[in-house]
Amino acid sequence: MGVRWEQVVIDAHDPARLARWWAEALGFTITYEQPDEVEIRRTPEVLPGLVFVPVMGAKAVKNRLHIDLRPDDQEAEVERLVNMGARHVDVGQGEQVGWVVLADPEGNEFCVLRAKEQ
Repeated sequence: MGVRWEQVVIDAHDPARLARWWAEALGFTITYEQPDEVEIRRTPEVLPGLVFVPVMGAKAVKNRLHIDLRPDDQEAEVERLVNMGARHVDVGQGEQVGWVVLADPEGNEFCVLRAKEQ
């Protein structure tokens, strides 16, 4: 029996808006869009995708699952994402860590890691 990772589903107050934000942040494209579901992928053929679906209530607690991004330049990437509408958040990570915790426009936390050492 084989299995493959198809997608991560993200609850959103405004799925289309949040999908477009993440597509821009990641350099992905929208591969499917309906009022109740929007999927983005690097390219239509490449898995996994991120699927955004509607929920009624606002996000209330820290995510149980989050995305880690590893850019070539952490500081530049954090600045770019903040300029796009992300914000810094404190989830208890402390001061001396190698990542920056941000939240997307709907408050979903994600981390921007340092570049990998060669």
